[in-house]
Amino acid sequence: MDSVAQSPKEPSKVGANILNFRRKRHIGYIILTIVLLIVPFIRIGEAKNHIFLLSFDHKVLHLVGIEYSIQEFYVMPFMLMILFVGIFFMTVMAGRFWCGWGCPQTIFRSIYRDIIQTKILKLRKKISNKQEVLKLDTPIKKLKYVLGIIIFACIASIAVADFLFFFVPPEDFFAYMADFDNHHLLLGFWLVVTSFMTFEVCFIAEKFCIYMCPYARVQSVFFDNDTLMSIYDTKRGGLLYNPNGSAIGIAPKKQDPNNECTNCQSCVKVCPTHIDIRKGVQLECIHCLECVDACSEVMAKFNRPTLVNWSSPNAMSSNTKPKLLRTKTIAYMVILTLIFALLIYVGNTHKTMLLNITRTAETYMIRNSGAIDNAYKFVVQNIDKDPHSFAFEIDGDMSDKFDIIFPDYKNQKEFLIKPNETKMLVVLLRAKDSLKDSDYVGQTIPLVVKSYATDNKEVINIKYSTFFMYPSQSIIDKRLKNTKY
Repeated sequence: MDSVAQSPKEPSKVGANILNFRRKRHIGYIILTIVLLIVPFIRIGEAKNHIFLLSFDHKVLHLVGIEYSIQEFYVMPFMLMILFVGIFFMTVMAGRFWCGWGCPQTIFRSIYRDIIQTKILKLRKKISNKQEVLKLDTPIKKLKYVLGIIIFACIASIAVADFLFFFVPPEDFFAYMADFDNHHLLLGFWLVVTSFMTFEVCFIAEKFCIYMCPYARVQSVFFDNDTLMSIYDTKRGGLLYNPNGSAIGIAPKKQDPNNECTNCQSCVKVCPTHIDIRKGVQLECIHCLECVDACSEVMAKFNRPTLVNWSSPNAMSSNTKPKLLRTKTIAYMVILTLIFALLIYVGNTHKTMLLNITRTAETYMIRNSGAIDNAYKFVVQNIDKDPHSFAFEIDGDMSDKFDIIFPDYKNQKEFLIKPNETKMLVVLLRAKDSLKDSDYVGQTIPLVVKSYATDNKEVINIKYSTFFMYPSQSIIDKRLKNTKY
């Protein structure tokens, strides 16, 4: 297309309508980076728990300073629902806003291309031309290019380590790195992800957004005519493409002198995904709004507003403000509020102790005295901030028919468990009835075992359902025949 020049109408007001979404976006990047770097090191409360930590090593989840054991991971589905519904809500309202303003891919591409290659190493002439092809025609340029990759690899290693801090707390991470001979898996994962991230940002670049990112494929399902996006004003600027996507081939000013688009190509040159926004809404657009900034700078010289806006199709056609509050967005807000309320409610039911009971492989044992034993393994975890002594009892109507015996602890009745400590106990449940007097021959008897803190029984307690197996009549007859009572 031929570029058509146009003189400013009112030079005295040059720059009056310049937008600067790039600066706002970069400020957002800086704030997000600082928050993500600081949050893993913040500890809350007396227990010094993290704001967010999903530790597979310790099998715990820290959420706003509250620790949840692996048995309490029922809060995770709510968090995942908030994540996905939140993304859907953001897409319905603001399109691919996440891609341009929060996605790590976009942030790291800006760091590598705009800061390292352009500002520091001067391999590119200016940020506003992202279509420039690097010409590594001298040894100095090649050296700078390699240096740029090395600089970014160092940044990537820090970013990946910070990501791992949400799964391996910093205090453990640095200890593991000091003892890397025994932690090859963590070190290997760190290096592999760092290498992939460096390769992806430095070589795959925006092709990831265009061809590989699944979010780009599903976004069109959520778009409607009120969704915010980068839009070229064809009424003011004029058409450059036919409805079928083919280029018209004639500059807007040559089509009609009243068309305001100068065909300067600024919006095309600045686009990181190499599209022409004047063609209409496209899958590759990540809503970084670079084209809006570029057009606003050009049109400000003519004291005219930008031809590329962050708006919606309905708002552009009616020349009104975008309609953000509508049925879809309100519905998503209601759903998010309900999920968040459920998360708070479930979180407040956080237990201060956990109990898990499993039966051993042996069905039952008949002692010489005639007693019937079933063997179990009790796993008790104290997730309160204070130590407690825990005791056990059979709950309900069966409490007077069974004894709880701890053979490894000389039938000790109470067990001191420190905060966040787990104790495993081998336990025998013994039926008090003798073989010849029992009413439970051949039955599987349901039982409820209750564990509690002896110093705070009403608050710190938990129940677990299990069962007791009694031998059959044939086994009892055989035993009675061979044993004197």
